[in-house]
Amino acid sequence: MPELPEVETTCRGIAPHIADRRVVSAIIREPRLRWPVSPDLETHIRGARFLGVRRRAKYILMDTDRGTLMVHLGMSGSLRIMPAEAPALFHDHIDIVLDDRRCLRYHDPRRFGSMHWLSGESHPLLDHLGPEPLSPSFSGAYLYERSRRRSTSVKQFIMDGKVVVGVGNIYANEALFMAGIDPKRASGRVAAARYEALVEAIKDVLSNAIEQGGTTLRDFVGGDGQPGYFAQQLRVYGRQGKPCRSCQTALREVRQGGRSTVFCRVCQR
Repeated sequence: MPELPEVETTCRGIAPHIADRRVVSAIIREPRLRWPVSPDLETHIRGARFLGVRRRAKYILMDTDRGTLMVHLGMSGSLRIMPAEAPALFHDHIDIVLDDRRCLRYHDPRRFGSMHWLSGESHPLLDHLGPEPLSPSFSGAYLYERSRRRSTSVKQFIMDGKVVVGVGNIYANEALFMAGIDPKRASGRVAAARYEALVEAIKDVLSNAIEQGGTTLRDFVGGDGQPGYFAQQLRVYGRQGKPCRSCQTALREVRQGGRSTVFCRVCQR
């Protein structure tokens, strides 16, 4: 699944191409996404002028002078800029046709993504989200306070979108290794100083991934159609059984919440 850096990469990729462009039409070939695309979308967005692109958690928010188009890429979605007359492929579900004879095309083989029209800032999918991990409000003190008397594992804790958004499985694995914290440790038993180190690691790993263009996943491409390359730098994720890059001990894998957790039993306590 595309995680925060992949979504940020997509935002940055499409932003210069849609800024100040007006929407000529919206072509909805397949409305059956995770939530059905409203038949009113075309009415709302036709004639609107794009003002900018931003991200909230894993949601892409494309602001216009009439409202905001909110897109989630789901498991396998992508947004690409291409000529409006380019033939649509089987999984090209929606085109937002622009006034320069190009379109923003939404492609999603698994159809787990979504597209919504927002008239204001509030939406049920956004209203209860935690702070952005790269924002000043996300700190070690904040995590420490939120974690008190909680028995859930620290990895599951930082992947909870109500605690902090956008720390998906790959980056949770990497940040916990960088901070030297055992992912199985109860979140309520992590000291304040260690949460400071964890927050720094989360910010570093996400910033580096954004800089590299995201993590290379089977289904992910950025807004320019190119894959990300952060996977070349992964320290633990996907490396189970291989030697730890720090101590050479074989990395272990366990399942947490149905997801793979890879860690070093020597370096992470």
